Amino acid sequence: MPTENAQQLLDIAKKTAIKAGKVVLEIYDSGDFTSFQKEDDSPVTTADYKANEIIMQMLQKATPDIPIMSEETELGALAVRKTWTRYWLIDPIDGTQEFIARSGDFAINIALIENNVPIMGVIYWPTGGTLYSALKGHGAFKECPIESKQIYVRSLKAPNEDPLIIAISRRQAREKVISSLTKDRVYQTLPTGSCSLKACLIAEGKADVFLRFGVTGEWDTGASQCIVVEAGGKILAHNFAPLSYNLRTSVINPDFFITGDQNVDWQNIVKCEFGNNNQSA
Repeated sequence: MPTENAQQLLDIAKKTAIKAGKVVLEIYDSGDFTSFQKEDDSPVTTADYKANEIIMQMLQKATPDIPIMSEETELGALAVRKTWTRYWLIDPIDGTQEFIARSGDFAINIALIENNVPIMGVIYWPTGGTLYSALKGHGAFKECPIESKQIYVRSLKAPNEDPLIIAISRRQAREKVISSLTKDRVYQTLPTGSCSLKACLIAEGKADVFLRFGVTGEWDTGASQCIVVEAGGKILAHNFAPLSYNLRTSVINPDFFITGDQNVDWQNIVKCEFGNNNQSA
């Protein structure tokens, strides 16, 4: 994709995420929303649907030639999807449980996938007024009321000795995560909400690793993957294989982990047996 065109698409994604985020924040602040349970028992709210409506409308108007895959719309057949060389991948609200629980830790996720690889990622955190973004080959960035800067994963002075900071869910037992890591290191935990915000903590150097147990979709990782990779980190499946995009009938991810400093011997730290999609997050 030509750089000029890519920058234009990034600007569209940013404006779209911020617009949807501001409306979601209004709903969040008012408390005027209804919650439902999906068939897979995951929660969804009227705020998710409103965010999805805004994002779909804005992207379709600005880029009518680019298909859209969203968590809140019906998934098309693989026979159709596999013809897409480029498409938008969105999660209208990542962290719906946090939205309902009123922790403030939820985000709007928009990614652009090209040839089955995330080449653009935008994550907007409404309650923090913070926008994370990345374009393949051009770095990762953070914009908020007090600063605007390029971000990088944390560089450890002694990669295979220093204590590691684990981004962890408030609803995830610390012991469960620690048991999936080697006992040869010292760990600190940093609790936060949505999956994508934990990814951003690693991308901006506030945490080093995050293990995600349980069911997620490709929309949960698309934007995060581009941002983390451009900041110097990685997202991999529990068996150290790359995550795939739009290559299977199912768009459900395996358990995965996100790492920062690539000088750390992650193969020795993350135990492959932690992967089990039947576990809850």
